[in-house]
Amino acid sequence: MAAHAFIAEPRIDPRLACFRLKLARSGIHGWGVYAAERIPARHKVIEYTGERISRRETRRRGLGPRTYLFTLDNYWTLDGAVGGSGAELINHSCNPNLYSWVFKGHILYMSKREIRPGEELTVDYHFSDKIDEVPCRCGSALCRGTINIKTGRPAKS
Repeated sequence: MAAHAFIAEPRIDPRLACFRLKLARSGIHGWGVYAAERIPARHKVIEYTGERISRRETRRRGLGPRTYLFTLDNYWTLDGAVGGSGAELINHSCNPNLYSWVFKGHILYMSKREIRPGEELTVDYHFSDKIDEVPCRCGSALCRGTINIKTGRPAKS
């Protein structure tokens, strides 16, 4: 049986956000997270939280049509659909304004540059090319057409 992630009431946990953020519908996908104030470059914006699950459980939950999984290390993954901070709703972009930083067992989203109020927060998901290709809808001039990162391994015949 495939797992299906569903976030009943999308929200941002202000205890885990360092700036005022708001949720709204996104032109990229579903819900998006937007800056409600100016965010300077090179600052922590929000921590990605969720239920800590094993690799086996990650494989099971990853079968659903919508997932909020973030790999923490070789064993643990965080499922933002369960106990998420709101960071799980930040959409992918090939030209993002945030980057993720795994630091002492925490996943932090940091600003790459200054972010203006009203701007949607985005991060590059860096999906592996070892999984099915996921089309990208970010709309960036730098869009690579897929959320997956090409590692240069030979194409499947």
